[in-house]
Amino acid sequence: MLFGIIFNVQSKPGMKQTTRFLYPLLILAGVFMLISSQSKSETTVWMIGDSTMAAKQANRSPESGWGEGLKEFVRPGVVVKNRAASGRSTLSYINEGRWKAVIDSIKPGDYLIIQFGHNDQKENPKIHADAFGSFQDHIRMFIESARSKGATPVVCTSIVRRHFDGKGTLKDTHGDYIQAARAIASATHTPCVDMEASTRKLVAGLGPEASKKLFTFTDTKQDSTHVSHYGATEFARLFVEEVKQKHIPMKVF
Repeated sequence: MLFGIIFNVQSKPGMKQTTRFLYPLLILAGVFMLISSQSKSETTVWMIGDSTMAAKQANRSPESGWGEGLKEFVRPGVVVKNRAASGRSTLSYINEGRWKAVIDSIKPGDYLIIQFGHNDQKENPKIHADAFGSFQDHIRMFIESARSKGATPVVCTSIVRRHFDGKGTLKDTHGDYIQAARAIASATHTPCVDMEASTRKLVAGLGPEASKKLFTFTDTKQDSTHVSHYGATEFARLFVEEVKQKHIPMKVF
């Protein structure tokens, strides 16, 4: 229709001067219409969580987040918007306005991946949320708000920390927060991807030494919480595998 208008304007006599100005304006309008149409039709995977999921500045390389790794697995036409943020809990993510920015942008057909717990368990009152109290209340709110916008929420448990005891066994460092995430997912009939269980199996299988490659280990840094670029890809792979195994309705991989 747009190009028909252009050609009709050009075909009328005595309008060469007008056409000279109309033509570029109409082309520009067409470009904006095309971009707007594509933006509305594309499927978006929104990710909210903490630093274990979040993107990192280049100066923190090789540190990454598994949300960045997920971008390698989605099919063409799917956009991953990783809005996880370092140091955030469910409480601070809401209080800082980060959640509002996400929910205001979610549209029908999108997906919302939720993973918190690492920071909710800390005692700092600005970020602490009780596992079977406000932590679950916040996740329930994320779930219900996403559904109200026509999006599909998915709850994840926190990825395992690479904390081995003296016998080479991985410690439990998340306490009640893993079970709390599973429970609120079950109570709200929301798909749950148990990242703690799958990453625990992978890290434990590799053992204390070989598992370092999944995390941020360099000559100057030994970090058993935050994943490397390699670890981000491998942990994201575990997410995708479980989505498929459980037949979770995410039509993006």
